[in-house]
Amino acid sequence: MKKALLYTFIASITSIPSAHAIEIYKDDQNSVKIGGYINARVIATQGETEVVNGVSRINFDFTRKLQNDWEAITLLEWGINPVGSNDIVYNNRFETVQDEFLYNRLGYVGIKHDKYGQITFGKQWSTWYDVVYNTNYSLVWDGNAAGVYTYNKGDGGVNGTGRSDKTVQYRNSFGNLHVAIQAQLKTDDFYTCDIVDISRSACQALWNEGTDSAAQRVEFNSTYGAALTYYLNDNLKLSAGVNRGQFDIIYATGRDQSVTDLIYGASVTFGEFDNLGWYASANINRNENHDTDNLGRLINEAIGSESILSYRFENNLRTFLAYNVYDAGDNYVIQPNFNADPNDVFKRQFAVLGFHYFMGDQNLIYIEARKDLSDFSSADAEQEAQMSETEDDGFAIGFHYSL
Repeated sequence: MKKALLYTFIASITSIPSAHAIEIYKDDQNSVKIGGYINARVIATQGETEVVNGVSRINFDFTRKLQNDWEAITLLEWGINPVGSNDIVYNNRFETVQDEFLYNRLGYVGIKHDKYGQITFGKQWSTWYDVVYNTNYSLVWDGNAAGVYTYNKGDGGVNGTGRSDKTVQYRNSFGNLHVAIQAQLKTDDFYTCDIVDISRSACQALWNEGTDSAAQRVEFNSTYGAALTYYLNDNLKLSAGVNRGQFDIIYATGRDQSVTDLIYGASVTFGEFDNLGWYASANINRNENHDTDNLGRLINEAIGSESILSYRFENNLRTFLAYNVYDAGDNYVIQPNFNADPNDVFKRQFAVLGFHYFMGDQNLIYIEARKDLSDFSSADAEQEAQMSETEDDGFAIGFHYSL
């Protein structure tokens, strides 16, 4: 039971959305599996219609038996862009702006044991993702309210709540309780500018001039996280977690500000998304200095929540309704931005209705529609339009092919 719970939980985290793996090699000691999927879609949003990549990926999962019932494990995953570059940034910015055919998503190595658990090193899904991944099942518009894809819809690698960079992580199960802890051990620095469409090199050059507080250098070091998941029965589980980091903002004018990045929250999930019948999940979080608005300005405090309700019929049709809200209220920008008005409002809010038709095992045609309900009110009409640009209504139809 313990082994099944630990391995099933880890597999569910590393393969969201669901993807089967094919064993391509196996002997008495070693096994190699290949997994992932190809997903492409036609999307209409922001006044444009394009064929775009649906975060396609390929991964290789290696295991080797060691002495005393230990196993060595390695997972390598790359994002694949089979359709070329696109102009629409409609969801996860890290994924949608990729124009390279291959780019890194995950890569870690470690060991595991039925009794002593699993320890891994590398770029991997965070412990915080344990808490919130159960609402992340829309194929087009996944959640941007759970504190995962931070820094204006990045991959969450910087502050350790998404695909966490340079992370050591421990996992184990004790009866019905799954425990995960991690430390993200790194020293990062990068430049941010409160200017729309400025390049990284231009932002750094502006900071080097030392005269404009719109340019900042961020020194972001180690972060730490933990999550608990308890299975009340085969269909119902509760999760809770926290992630914390510390970083310094150094303005071009010389001002230095130390800031704590904190997020904590909980979730409840009923059922399994791929099973027949009902599925439901909801999570809520409170965060401080954890994410930015759509112009790259650090948000002081916010509350985020995601929820999904789904039903899969016996005729191979699955439908779902998802709702996400990330509410920072007004007067949410803490640093002295030249373009920050205390009356500016940031409330990212949208609903998604989806229909997935299974044409085979995990191979499906899908239609999803998004209704945007956001509020980015500002006395500056141009700024309000820039904030709203990537949060438009939308419609998409596509095909999802799992390996």
